[in-house]
Amino acid sequence: MKFKDIKALASVQGPAGSTAERLSRRGFSVEDMRKMAAKRLPGSIFDYIEGGSEDEASLRRNRSSFDEWSFLPKWGSVGNLDLSSTLLGGRVAMPLTLAPTGGTRLFHPEGESAAARAAFEAGVPYGLAHLSTTPMERVSAAAPGLRRWFNIEPMADKVELQAVLDRAARAGYEALLVNVDCRAIGHRERDYRNGFTAPPSIKVKTVVEGALHPRWAFGFLAHDAIAFPNLDAEIPDGELSSTPDMWRTLLAGSYEPTDWDDIRDLRTRWNGPIILKGVVNPNDAVLAAEIGIDAIQVSNHGGRQLDHMASPLDVLPDIVGRVEGRLEIIVDGGIRRGSDIVKALALGADACSIGRPYLYGLAAAGQAGVAHVLRMLAADMTRTMMLLGVSTIRELRTEGRELIRHSSEAFSRTSPSESPQARLAFEEMSTP
Repeated sequence: MKFKDIKALASVQGPAGSTAERLSRRGFSVEDMRKMAAKRLPGSIFDYIEGGSEDEASLRRNRSSFDEWSFLPKWGSVGNLDLSSTLLGGRVAMPLTLAPTGGTRLFHPEGESAAARAAFEAGVPYGLAHLSTTPMERVSAAAPGLRRWFNIEPMADKVELQAVLDRAARAGYEALLVNVDCRAIGHRERDYRNGFTAPPSIKVKTVVEGALHPRWAFGFLAHDAIAFPNLDAEIPDGELSSTPDMWRTLLAGSYEPTDWDDIRDLRTRWNGPIILKGVVNPNDAVLAAEIGIDAIQVSNHGGRQLDHMASPLDVLPDIVGRVEGRLEIIVDGGIRRGSDIVKALALGADACSIGRPYLYGLAAAGQAGVAHVLRMLAADMTRTMMLLGVSTIRELRTEGRELIRHSSEAFSRTSPSESPQARLAFEEMSTP
């Protein structure tokens, strides 16, 4: 082969002209972004993203449950493929949300503001954590047109609750994400080993890790102290400051005895949509529908709370069947590819939500990194739907159960899908 032939077959890439171009050359999956984040962050900070509770069985189950579902593509024309959908009465560019995460500025100085801007560009809603590190008003200013949801826990103190709700409403948050899985904080052993206690314990290895990651250390030291400015009803004045009490709230948590009556009370106080986050029991999903909750987020808190839980995908089909369309269903946990989102939608979810994937992008490259993760997931979904043989999210949700099969369903007479192909194959195998 001559040199001119080789030159015709290959092109020489020059230096990347932007962060987005650099990411497009290096980041082909969420796992690639995870590896970039691991290099950028000190080990203890990366562990705070990665870790689960106790033996991390729930964490592993969240991921492995997706592998138990296989696609059964159909043949036919796929035209005008469209990822757009509706969620809580508004349009979304794709059926995905960014879940609330605490301590986000630990991973990048721009934290929640960077994630919010990327979510706005992608046309998806963003959930701001009660224990976020950026004032809710600053996030609103960073992305004024963004569909913003605010995350809280049920509160026994109704005066404090109303004040927080009023502040969120004034800041333009359209919906509430209410945690119902945080009555206690999970036993997160990675954090304890790394000194993520209340207050934090500075260890020699923490200092060494910071020194070995100078870019992260400079960003951490050059910006406001990590604080939690959305815990109070009032907008904080001046620079944010960190106190031991704030860290104790984040890492140790506080238990208030609340129950379904508090959820009913919250329904009367908030005029917008309410999503109960952390529902995994089908009976709870039915109760939520009965008292007028708009949506649930089927979640085990990313495996960070009760260990050895079923994954959200495990319980999704049962919950879908029980609520019978009376509320919308969002699913999180273990999502790493657009094909995972497609599987959840095929099983009846209205949308999915991600936490760790966008934090990897944030840690790797700030807003550009989050945007890159969202573009990858959209491209994954587009490709998967095209290969599966569906053109729209509506078509996927309507026909999806015939296009997906659990490993336990093969040739089963009692297959939930009631697939004619499966019944025929079973009868043929059973014929003497």
